[in-house]
Amino acid sequence: MCAMETYPPRVCGKMVGRTVSTLQRWDREGTLKAHRTPTNRRYYTHEDYLRVLRRTPAERRSVTYARVSSPGQKVDLANQHTALEQFCIGAGKAISEHLEDVGSGLNYKRKTFLRLGDFSDR
Repeated sequence: MCAMETYPPRVCGKMVGRTVSTLQRWDREGTLKAHRTPTNRRYYTHEDYLRVLRRTPAERRSVTYARVSSPGQKVDLANQHTALEQFCIGAGKAISEHLEDVGSGLNYKRKTFLRLGDFSDR
């Protein structure tokens, strides 16, 4: 029999980007039922983690996003792209797609910026 990987709420919460309070509420509501130890402590399995993400690890994608304010900053955009790529390589992440924008950071209607929502699984 294979040992199942388990996580306490604090670790699982960090992995899925939620607080322990949110995991406790999900347990009460039945959204994500926690498993219990004999001493009634909550814990989550790796399968629970994948269920929250609604994806298998093979389907996960890493996307980089860089932005500058004006076309005159194209060199800065290239530098951001290189820095993001080096970071991902150092972290062992395969980059699925590079997204770049030239436009004001105060404009929230940038097409490329809005595409970031397509990659969210929450």
